[in-house]
Amino acid sequence: MPVAVVIDSTAYLPPELVQTHRLTVVPLTVVLNGAEGLEGVETQPADATLALSARRVTATTSRPAPEQFARTYRELLDAGADGIVSVHLSAALSGTVEAARLAAADLDGRVEVVDSRSTGMGLGFPAIAAATAAEAGTDLAGVRDAALAAVARTTVWFYVDTLEFLRRGGRINAAEALVGTALSVKPIMHMPDGAIVLREKVRTASRGVARLVDLAVEAAGDDDVDLGVHHLAAPQRAEALRAALTERFGDRLHDTYVSEAGAVVAAHAGPGLACVVVHRRPEG
Repeated sequence: MPVAVVIDSTAYLPPELVQTHRLTVVPLTVVLNGAEGLEGVETQPADATLALSARRVTATTSRPAPEQFARTYRELLDAGADGIVSVHLSAALSGTVEAARLAAADLDGRVEVVDSRSTGMGLGFPAIAAATAAEAGTDLAGVRDAALAAVARTTVWFYVDTLEFLRRGGRINAAEALVGTALSVKPIMHMPDGAIVLREKVRTASRGVARLVDLAVEAAGDDDVDLGVHHLAAPQRAEALRAALTERFGDRLHDTYVSEAGAVVAAHAGPGLACVVVHRRPEG
């Protein structure tokens, strides 16, 4: 049996990709106003959007327990997997990578854990690269290296209507949030080295989408690309982003995946999120 690939629920891959590449998904937990649920299983994006629209809301997230990863790994190995590459959201944002590594430590080198330094399709593209390598019969180290190479070739940009949700969740500092609020601007963020950083500010949502397109083209350089587009309760915004990116990239654009982000990202970014993930294809 080929090397198995495990991801967490924040990849937000279209379901058909999960099935096609035989990915195993370990969900994070979301707590909305005291109600706890597994992301994508018991708690859906609409649940988070509804909760966050209330005047007063508490929204928190938590990593899977190491025991949850250990159980998943043992099931895959017992089923005949030659090894496992486990790809997860940025360690700068969550303890998920740490939990996976704790579980892997007891399995004699049969599990490799990769920090995607991202989330959404920033996690999804490395997972797809790993799964593709595994399907070709690549060994454990080679599958891990395929994931790491994709991490290095993937860039994430996103727009949010407000910095308030990121501030509440501790993903940015209070000073950054205050600047955005005081100036009534719309922030564009990116994730150098896996942490969320304010890149620049725009005045309107439409300008935010246009700027995401410019930044995506800049990140791609001269390479052919695959793209991921995410949104939160903003399908029209995502469609405008997809259409503009398709026009700008032309024949250099190969695969585009559009999906709504899940409850974990919703809890920290808030409704209105628009995100583009650029994966530069390797030459040849």
